[in-house]
Amino acid sequence: MTEYSGPNLLAELSAKLESKREELSDFFSSERAKLPMPLYASVDIRDAGWKVAAVDANAYPAGFNNVSSADLPALSKQLLIWLKKEHPDTKWLHIWPESHTRNKGYVENLITLQKLFSQGGNKVTVGSPALNELDEVEGLTGTLSLSKTTAEGELLVSGRTPDLVILNHDLSNGPLDGIGGVPLAPPQAMGWYQRKKSNHFRHVQPFIDKAAEILDIDPWLLGTHWFVSEDKCLEEEVCRIKLAAHVDSFLEFLETKYEEYGIEGEPVLFVKNDSGTYGLGILEIRNGEQLLNLSNRKVNKLTYGKGGTEAIDFLIQEGVPTALSVEGHVIEPCIYGAGGHSCATFYRANPKKGVIANLNTPSTKFLQPEDLAHMDGGDLILGRVDNWHSLVAELAMLAMGSELAELNSNVISHG
Repeated sequence: MTEYSGPNLLAELSAKLESKREELSDFFSSERAKLPMPLYASVDIRDAGWKVAAVDANAYPAGFNNVSSADLPALSKQLLIWLKKEHPDTKWLHIWPESHTRNKGYVENLITLQKLFSQGGNKVTVGSPALNELDEVEGLTGTLSLSKTTAEGELLVSGRTPDLVILNHDLSNGPLDGIGGVPLAPPQAMGWYQRKKSNHFRHVQPFIDKAAEILDIDPWLLGTHWFVSEDKCLEEEVCRIKLAAHVDSFLEFLETKYEEYGIEGEPVLFVKNDSGTYGLGILEIRNGEQLLNLSNRKVNKLTYGKGGTEAIDFLIQEGVPTALSVEGHVIEPCIYGAGGHSCATFYRANPKKGVIANLNTPSTKFLQPEDLAHMDGGDLILGRVDNWHSLVAELAMLAMGSELAELNSNVISHG
């Protein structure tokens, strides 16, 4: 297992971050006012001590059940503020879920979402045509009632049309059909059937650059470097040879950054499906030769996406090791937000994984802030939430707003 060590730059720069809070707050307020901010989002954070980065941003988060009960009121408040601003006359919200309702954790996520949106006195129903054979499903704390839902040119829920559909479905297999003119939030255009991870990172970089300028620090300390391999390159030998050379060049750049900051350890890259979620098909590589020697089994695993969809393009992304650990568990913060604001943090924790490994896996468990507070070393992690972690999470949410703005512009331009 590769060991990493280096200066605790984030701790050394915390005073600078504090001194720039007002300027950063003004920057975020100004940018949010220009953009269509997402209803909700989840952002995965990696904190190496010398850098912090958002490594994934999900437009349809499915882990609201992992949010601490202490954070739910703030999260509900921001969701309802967004709702009042964007859809002021809405009284009836209908949640359109994923179909994997045998997963009790996912059902509990829906139960939590229903409670969050009900706080404003809204009627909140749940259902989709795929679930019409079920009247209710089991969560972790109780049952969730499902409403009969049809979408055949007109969306009807128990025979009537809701004011707004809340999508909690990532649309990996394509957009919804037959719902008529009912508005959806988040919009279908953010679905994984067309959204690219690389597009998100393209949008986030200008915001990272501006935040780094305000803080007078290297932008590399606030994000990951990446590039994209397109058009099934891994399946063609000639293309794979060029890609391997690109990987080695990329790693050489990271080695210069490690040397610049006195970081000991071997840079690692992750190869991910550029579309999709759930951590499917992620490969860790340390040199270009590993790409040249990929077995067919590994290529097939990489190219298989959620729901059987085939990966065509791959995101090659700098791996950020985590410096966060408690009682033998490596830790990765996951921040949930609404309207572009960070509202809640919980933590992926795994005693079997190394500091560079992907933690979005079935063996990972979730810890809430109150769990960390009672664990050895947990207070040090909690002290970073309101500064560096929230900073990069809210930069990612600005990028999601920028993605939305671009999608809206494309819709208008194509009439």
